[in-house]
Amino acid sequence: MIDYNYETEFKLLSEEKYSLWLQELIASENKIEGNISFIFCDDSYLLKINKQYLDHDTYTDIITFDYCEGDTISSDIFISIERIEENAKIFNVSFNKELTRVMAHGVLHLIGYNDKTDEESVEMRKKEEEKIKMFHVEH
Repeated sequence: MIDYNYETEFKLLSEEKYSLWLQELIASENKIEGNISFIFCDDSYLLKINKQYLDHDTYTDIITFDYCEGDTISSDIFISIERIEENAKIFNVSFNKELTRVMAHGVLHLIGYNDKTDEESVEMRKKEEEKIKMFHVEH
């Protein structure tokens, strides 16, 4: 089950559309949907999480807590809407494209993709683009 929580004014326009896309993304990697919660928040909320749980004193766009078991994908995924807005401007893309990229990025990490090395980063970007394209498929 995929659910959405809001610690900010932001709300997804169609939770159902995002859920269908995420279910398709997970299935396309031969994984099983478990319990996934997206928590949309602001920078200060995510900074507190980053300090408390990861001992990092930096702003970030996403923090993913991995509760996966075997092929079942489960997680709490925190996303800063302020970082999404800022990154969209920096990368000259729409807010929605950056939001779907970050959401896909979090799920891809849970599936097993990493981005620590240059080679891994290239593969992660390819997978993100592949999964973003799936979002536009009519269901």
